[in-house]
Amino acid sequence: MSAAGVTVLVDLRDGRLPAIVHWGAELPGLDAAEAEALADAAEPVLGSNNVEPVPRPSVLPEHHLGWTGRPGIRGSYQGRGWSPFFRTTVVRVNGEPVDGFVASGPGVLEVTATDGDRLGLTVVLELLPSGLLRANATLTNHADDTYQLDDLVLAFPAPAEAAELLDFGGRHNFERRPQRRPLTTGTHLRENRKGRTGADSAYLLHAGTPGFGFADGAIWAVHTAWSGNHTHYAERVFTGEQVLGGGELLLPGEVRLGAGESYRSPWLYGAFGTGLDEVARRFHRHLRAREPRVSPDRPVTLNVWEAVYFEHDLDRLLDLAERAAAAGVERYVLDDGWFGSRRNDHAGLGDWVVSADVWPRGLHPLIDRVRKLGMQFGLWFEPEMVNPDSDLARAHPEWIMAARDEWPVESRHQQVLNLGLPEAYEHVKGQILAILDEYDIGYVKWDHNRDLIEAGTQPLGGRPGVHEQTLAFYRLLDEIRAAHPGLEIESCSSGGARVDLGVLERTDRVWVSDNIDPHDRQSMLRWTTQLVPPEYLGAHIASGASHTTGRRHDLGFRAATAIFGHLGIEWDLAKATEAESRELAGWIAFFKEHRGLLLGGDLVRMDTADPNVLVHGVVSPDHDHALFALVTLDSVAPDPPGRLRLRGLDPARRYRIRPRFVGAAQSAPSHGTGAGFGTGPAWWGAANEGVTLSGAALEHAGLAFPRIRPDQAVLCSVDALGATPKE
Repeated sequence: MSAAGVTVLVDLRDGRLPAIVHWGAELPGLDAAEAEALADAAEPVLGSNNVEPVPRPSVLPEHHLGWTGRPGIRGSYQGRGWSPFFRTTVVRVNGEPVDGFVASGPGVLEVTATDGDRLGLTVVLELLPSGLLRANATLTNHADDTYQLDDLVLAFPAPAEAAELLDFGGRHNFERRPQRRPLTTGTHLRENRKGRTGADSAYLLHAGTPGFGFADGAIWAVHTAWSGNHTHYAERVFTGEQVLGGGELLLPGEVRLGAGESYRSPWLYGAFGTGLDEVARRFHRHLRAREPRVSPDRPVTLNVWEAVYFEHDLDRLLDLAERAAAAGVERYVLDDGWFGSRRNDHAGLGDWVVSADVWPRGLHPLIDRVRKLGMQFGLWFEPEMVNPDSDLARAHPEWIMAARDEWPVESRHQQVLNLGLPEAYEHVKGQILAILDEYDIGYVKWDHNRDLIEAGTQPLGGRPGVHEQTLAFYRLLDEIRAAHPGLEIESCSSGGARVDLGVLERTDRVWVSDNIDPHDRQSMLRWTTQLVPPEYLGAHIASGASHTTGRRHDLGFRAATAIFGHLGIEWDLAKATEAESRELAGWIAFFKEHRGLLLGGDLVRMDTADPNVLVHGVVSPDHDHALFALVTLDSVAPDPPGRLRLRGLDPARRYRIRPRFVGAAQSAPSHGTGAGFGTGPAWWGAANEGVTLSGAALEHAGLAFPRIRPDQAVLCSVDALGATPKE
């Protein structure tokens, strides 16, 4: 299969499970003879003290062939049948049975195999039009005895030159921190047991040529598209073979297959590319092809959380709505505190009924005014969680997930509602739908604020329930969206703790972090885009003093950071000065003017010598227009930094590049001292008209970098001569 510059060659000879001979750069014109010759030529040479033939791992690595790395399947019939031996019975390509060589573009390979009369297996390999490779497997028990499945992971090969790893760590309020290390003999295993993706998730596991960057180096990467417990791993065995893999992490006894029952693994996605930007763009193109599509024309959003917290006062909220509409906001979101006894985070969670005490006329007065002001209305929910001090917990303590008679340790004064129980599931679904049926709500912020610890099902003796909880969460999203097809849903989970392709099949936005400090958000936005395109990233203009870190930043830096995602505001606008209100309106107008480019362009991140100097931007698919941000996070040496170089443009075309200043606070004279900046270079021009250069010159020769003070950003627009004007 070949697509978007990638070829995947799969060997299924002799009844074996699919083994990938080549996954990487396109092999044009590959025919049956060459494919067979390549498969034969790639057979490993027998070394000292090896099994014969030397095992070449399949997509589901098999222990019985002599593979000493992680096996694809671990499980047994009470200790028997623990090393299955699968033989292929049927091979289909794009739904049609085949017996012989097949060459296709993007396509689906489906392989059916059996382990005698006990286990059945279906492995699906799909090469998507974006060049992404993905795989999953379905295991079926054909025996009368119960089969306990302990692990099912898939793996893709990585060549020997992929000797450096990059994945991510992090924590609440500081998500997606990159970490690198060599790939050596053994297993680099990232296990997530939080019951959600996690702020410290591996996110994407890359293996590449040492020193790979945003533009350079061959890179192979995998992502497990699952929102519950999961694994990512990279492994090199003693023979030198390397794989990248992942799957769902199953708790003991969580999946027990009776006769005729099946388990399907989540998708494991793989991306090959030259440089991190090409890997990222493959994922972006995949998500941008999703149905329903997330349009770049996304409404500017105000969330009231950091303005009012739990103090819901109608007059104050109406005033915020008026100020938001005057600034150009297009969506207004009421956050936590509107329901039950929820006056703080100690009580009421799980009682999804509008509080009569705070809202005696319901939410209608607020929603009606918001809609008359021309804005959409959004509402916060946390459907999977419950406070012990709630009507729900008092009425149904057995609906709370627990591994024993007492409840698990608390986190944020919360426990977890067991959506795997049909009664609990129907209760919470009914309450949510009742709210959505009564009110004109176009957007839901769906939160999930604690890890799943000892997440068992009490009616079943505390058996693990994370697998069923995750499936129930997906089903709940699907059913709510089916009932309200136009509804948009944001995945929020203590900020960015549930960001993965499983949840993004069903939601339209992710909350990158509860930390909106632009200094920290620069890094978090930079690396969250390794998987997720900008239009999915909730990026808000924060208060002048960060509620999370206490740092203070001017509005220019806060806004110049936030416009490279789905723009929003999380700020008490009643406290903004007249000058700040005017400047905010200017930034919102600038975002709307460039929204199609900012949220629909191709991501470009430049490699820089100093980690405190960031250069990133977006380029239109036709290479007509681009917008870049030049950012300094701390004092730098040398000052100013080395030359500014910009990638992603057409090398043969000529472009006008110029600085863009938004609002009075960002007015800056050329090559003088700009407010908050430092010194501008001569190429800015006398009236900031910029300079005209070819795309090749901008990439390879570059321009003088301006002096930019710490925690400041300068925007530059790049427009091709003769190009169609922007919308």
